[in-house]
Amino acid sequence: MQGVIIIAEAGVNHNGDLNLAKKLIDAAADAGVDYVKFQTFKAEKLVSKKAKKAEYQIKNSTHKDSDSQLEMLKKLELSKADHFVLIEYCKRKNVKFLSTAFDEESLDFLIELGIELFKVPSGEITNLPFLKKIASQGKKVVVSTGMSSMEEVVEAVSAIQKAGTQKDNITILHCNTQYPTPFEDVNLKAMLTIKKELGIEIGYSDHTNGIEVPIAAVALGARIIEKHFTLDKSLPGPDHKASLNPIELKEMVVSIRNIEKALGSSSKQPSPSEIANKEIARKSIHIHSALKKGHIITEKDLSALRPGTGISPMQIEKVIGRKLIKDVDEEHLLSWEDLE
Repeated sequence: MQGVIIIAEAGVNHNGDLNLAKKLIDAAADAGVDYVKFQTFKAEKLVSKKAKKAEYQIKNSTHKDSDSQLEMLKKLELSKADHFVLIEYCKRKNVKFLSTAFDEESLDFLIELGIELFKVPSGEITNLPFLKKIASQGKKVVVSTGMSSMEEVVEAVSAIQKAGTQKDNITILHCNTQYPTPFEDVNLKAMLTIKKELGIEIGYSDHTNGIEVPIAAVALGARIIEKHFTLDKSLPGPDHKASLNPIELKEMVVSIRNIEKALGSSSKQPSPSEIANKEIARKSIHIHSALKKGHIITEKDLSALRPGTGISPMQIEKVIGRKLIKDVDEEHLLSWEDLE
């Protein structure tokens, strides 16, 4: 089975600077993620001139000159040429490039680029034309569900399937669209509800502070983890403060890979690493005090002591009432050969 897919969400944390975008790729590759993901959009196609910034954008951004979402987003666009540069740079760094489109023109461009995986951002889960265009490509689709009800998730999955994407190519990411998300609002168990209700692959897109929740999501069965990261949380821009720094990103990756190993299989068996401790840690039946040949064993004659190389205490009822065929010393490790 393929391991958990880790998507490092660079998003707009490049601040419109191609060199900063490359440094984000460096950090993602160094952390060992599978994908580094950006955002592809034309601000004018995404928001109206009168659209205000979200509360978190105002709070987290150091740009205080305007409350216009359009002005903010125009500064964060990547050009088409930038995309080609970043794709090649990702190849050099041995990390996969990914980007999320936020308007149909940008989606067309990503289709032209031939990307292998399409991401539906939370804000587009109710955008039927957008869902149908993505689904018509027949590739893997990842859907974020921030702000969504279960009914909306079901409707989106149904639309994606009807438009041409098979169910086993769809992964639904539980998500909360608040930056940062309060822990009490995460509702991580809803991820399991999605899996149960739809019988579909699940993952988690995280906006909490820290790395605990995505690690917990992996333990609960998430197959994809997405997390924002930045080079510096103090940089200007709406998402930096709710992102991991490079050290935290690497810690998250290491922790997730460790949890993957620890999950193992569903079989309860002693592991190879603990077999050697079995004889040391378990107990065997010992003779409590010295006894003579011919003695009939009683429960009072017996003790359970380490090591576990003799008769298991689970067999004590088969020992009681048996006759010794030789003299035994105090704390003698009893064997079946000692008994008649």
